[in-house]
Amino acid sequence: MTATAEIDAVLAATYQAWADNDADAFVRHYTEDATALLPGSLRAGRTAVRDAMAAGFAGPLRGSRTVDRRLSLRFAGADAAIAVHESGILLAGETEVPAERRVNATWVFEKRDGRWMIAAYHNSPA
Repeated sequence: MTATAEIDAVLAATYQAWADNDADAFVRHYTEDATALLPGSLRAGRTAVRDAMAAGFAGPLRGSRTVDRRLSLRFAGADAAIAVHESGILLAGETEVPAERRVNATWVFEKRDGRWMIAAYHNSPA
């Protein structure tokens, strides 16, 4: 499998975990020291990301899923990659992401022990 396909598989599993509202599966591919930076929030470490997602899935994100489209993927050496995506959250019952929930997102991947992992995530309003 190519590195691009491996990264795509990590993202597919992460988005499936979101659709399943499974916070543990959501962070399965995050490094222990991963960061997630969202407007007004810094989640430092896999545990912080997991806890925030669990709270979301138990509350306002229950039944939600994400839509996502990659804009670019580039490799920074053999063990790092940066992906830029357009994304949004579909809440339960929605068929289209409202403009105010569309974001541009950056994923930073690093290969550790032969496995592509999410090292950082950042998003901002589109």
